[in-house]
Amino acid sequence: MIISMKINYVLLRQIAVLSAFFGGLLGVVTLIPYVGAVSFIFVICFIAPLVIQILIKYGCLSFSCAKDSVIVGAISGFISYLGFSAFYVPLSVILMKFFHLAANYGVGLMLKNATFFILVVISIFMGVLSATVNAFTGFLTFYVLEFIASIRK
Repeated sequence: MIISMKINYVLLRQIAVLSAFFGGLLGVVTLIPYVGAVSFIFVICFIAPLVIQILIKYGCLSFSCAKDSVIVGAISGFISYLGFSAFYVPLSVILMKFFHLAANYGVGLMLKNATFFILVVISIFMGVLSATVNAFTGFLTFYVLEFIASIRK
C-alpha cells in the first residue's frame, strides 16, 4: 500500500486532503463552547478511523498488513492536527483581540502571551501526539475490520 518501493502519491494526497479537511472543520467547531472539548478529543483520537473508513468505502484503500494502518493513522493524525491549528489558532486570536471572547480560558491566555515560535512548536508537538494516538486507533481499526471480515466468512 503506502510503504513499498513505490509510494502511492495519489493515495497519500487523498489521505492528506481528507485529514486536513476534517482537521479544519473540527478547528472551527472547537470554538463552540461546550462542543469544543468533544471535537478536540475527536481530532486527537478518532480522525484515523474516519479517514480509513471513507477511503475503504470508496475503494481507494485496502490493507495488507497492520503496518499500513498504523502509517495511514499517523499521517492522518499529524495532518489533521496541523489543519486544526491552522483554523483554530487564528480564529481564537481574532475572537480575543476584536471581540474579547475566549473559547477556552487557558488557550486564550496562552495565545495572548505566546510568541509565534512558541505557537508553532506547540502545534508541532501536539501534531506528533495526535499522530501517535491516531496511529494506534488506525491499528485498532485494522483489527476491527479484520474481525468483522472474519465473522462474515
